[in-house]
Amino acid sequence: MNKVRLGLIGVGGMGKNHARTLLSGQIRNMELRAVCDVDESRLAQYPELLGFTDAGKMMRSGEIDAVFIATHHYAHTTLGIEALENGLHVLVEKPISVHKVDCERLIAAHRNPDQVFAAMFNERTNPRYRKLRELVRGGELGEIRRVVWIITSWYRTNAYYGSGGWRATWAGEGGGVLMNQCPHNLDLMQWIFGMPVKVRAFCEMGRYHDIEVEDDVTAYLEFGNGCKGVFITTTGESPGTNRLEVTGERGKIVIEGEGIRFTRNEVPMSEYSRKSDARMGKVPTWDVSIEAPGRGGKHAEILQNFSDAITDGTPLIAPASEGIRSVELANAMIYSSINDETVELPLDGAAYEALLQHLIQESEAKKG
Repeated sequence: MNKVRLGLIGVGGMGKNHARTLLSGQIRNMELRAVCDVDESRLAQYPELLGFTDAGKMMRSGEIDAVFIATHHYAHTTLGIEALENGLHVLVEKPISVHKVDCERLIAAHRNPDQVFAAMFNERTNPRYRKLRELVRGGELGEIRRVVWIITSWYRTNAYYGSGGWRATWAGEGGGVLMNQCPHNLDLMQWIFGMPVKVRAFCEMGRYHDIEVEDDVTAYLEFGNGCKGVFITTTGESPGTNRLEVTGERGKIVIEGEGIRFTRNEVPMSEYSRKSDARMGKVPTWDVSIEAPGRGGKHAEILQNFSDAITDGTPLIAPASEGIRSVELANAMIYSSINDETVELPLDGAAYEALLQHLIQESEAKKG
């Protein structure tokens, strides 16, 4: 295939930004051929493209080779399955689904290895997180002992939440900050450090906004090797913080602002503790500043990678099958908080699906 003909489903919000990127011509070997949206006024903004109000008709039109799904969260599952069953290549916005069972349904529909199935985890293109993953996976930090991520720079106003009736609802988004803003951070957590085995979380529903879902979260994570983690996020603090601190046997890495700060232990900390005669001694260290300029290619790089995977077989930066992990982490945090208990992973997906349906029914009863 020389050029991928793409159909974009959903051209409001982020979809509009993706359309702008695609129409700029910067994505090699890919053309935006068609757009689909239930709002015909949005389609009118693209007179040069084929317009559809029915996604299924677009998928079966023969005019496209691939789809990019940028709709509300719940539709990612149904539209993704339909697109895969129609033999199309699929790129889906984050999160790939709202809950673990839907993720499993979507992933199970990807039966043909020749179909490219990717997710829009654009933060995987960030040089700082790529380098951290390389250092962690390559053993430069030794055994990881603690991970602390304070990501409170996702500030949102009441006007933001009031801009769409589906926003910040159990029925419309399936959650709050964990399902809208933090899929990127949760994806990076598992991508770099792997999945934890236990989660204990405290989610406050509508602490800063008049919403029914979580806008403030503090979570404790425990990994298989005994490593402990803390994940703190909110959409209610300004100016907020984005600081990721990782401690291992061989030192500490901090990502905050530009670059990477690595405080390197001259000997592993456990070895120093065993061998040192100094009762109040500290491990000798030296500071290393690691260059990681820029923020990466973001959405455009994921789009280019999707195109290259279809035309040339280039490995995907973010395979959609990996998207279940960030969803499972978000689900586990919400489940832990509502049930006031520690959750062991893997999460019981059916139990969480039942809880979510209960929350939706409760919400609808209050509105009714």
